Amino acid sequence: QVQLVESGGGLVQPGGSLRLSCAASGFTFSIAAMNWYRQAPGKERELVASISSTGGTTNYADSVKGRFTISRDNAKNTVSLQMNSLRPDDTAVYYCNVARIGIIRVAYWGQGTQVTVSS
Repeated sequence: QVQLVESGGGLVQPGGSLRLSCAASGFTFSIAAMNWYRQAPGKERELVASISSTGGTTNYADSVKGRFTISRDNAKNTVSLQMNSLRPDDTAVYYCNVARIGIIRVAYWGQGTQVTVSS
């Protein structure tokens, strides 16, 4: 079955960095477009970053542009989110998501990893 397992969350001071990783299994990762979402307390889940199946196209929410970088390794079936210059409003649970495998729309989610930015 499809599994998405996030790791790398934690507590970091403002201005710090974290790298999130998502290990995927149970589907053909190399043809899947991948996303990172986040959900802060009391807020709706929001799309943070997306990457195409080849990694050639990436998109970011305006709030993270220039600070976050999404990448993938199709040989290792992993997608990562490098987060720099973290701010307190980046505090949220971050989720790995696959919404499309080839031309087929799907909706698979990881369990989430907590990121807390605080001094």
